[in-house]
Amino acid sequence: MVKLRLKRAGKKRAAFYRIVASDSRVKRDGEYIELVGTYNPIDGSFVLKKDVALKWLNQGAQPTDTVRNIFSKEGIMTDYHISKLETKKVQAKNK
Repeated sequence: MVKLRLKRAGKKRAAFYRIVASDSRVKRDGEYIELVGTYNPIDGSFVLKKDVALKWLNQGAQPTDTVRNIFSKEGIMTDYHISKLETKKVQAKNK
C-alpha cells in the first residue's frame, strides 16, 4: 500500500520534512516513489504540488494524520472529496 507521509530531513533540533508518496513497508527515511511537497514545522510553512497530491489520493494512497491535516489546510482534501463525488455522479448517470 502507498502512503503519503513525512520524510525527515534537516539537522538536529532543526527538523525539515519532505511530504512523499512511499510504500508503507519502507522505513520513514528510506526510498520514496515521488516527492509531493515540503513542510517546515519551525515556521509552519509548507509547499505542495497539488496535482501530484490529488493524483496519489485518487490512486488510493493513504495520508498519515499529519499529512491529512496539512492537505486540509491547503484545501486538497476538499478537492479530493469533490472529485470523488463527481465520479460517483458520472458512474450513476451511465448506469
